[in-house]
Amino acid sequence: MRIAYFIAVFITILLGLASRKYSHLLLVFIAQNAGDILWSMMVYFGFRFLLVRKSLFTAIWLSFLLSFGIEFSQLYQEDWINQIRDTLLGALILGKGFLPVDLIRYTAGILVATILDKVTFMLILRR
Repeated sequence: MRIAYFIAVFITILLGLASRKYSHLLLVFIAQNAGDILWSMMVYFGFRFLLVRKSLFTAIWLSFLLSFGIEFSQLYQEDWINQIRDTLLGALILGKGFLPVDLIRYTAGILVATILDKVTFMLILRR
């Protein structure tokens, strides 16, 4: 299972980067929302990778804590952390500014990842 979650993280990162690079080719709604949804999906799959023996709910709650924690951390604006946020990697991980709608996007991403996880697991068990 750990390999499957690693692959899921990798694919989600590629899709997230592609959603930024090719946003002009996507529907506006998808272009505006895909990055944050995919980011929180990657967080979920990352926790499943790290905590493969823990329950599904552990990964869900940790994903919410990390995603929401980072979003709320964007309310903190000091020079040192803004310098980190001004780098590409810093912006991808920490974001730039607090947006309440991001909390909805993160919730959607975690729920989609959880559903994909459950459905995939059920399909594997059927075989």
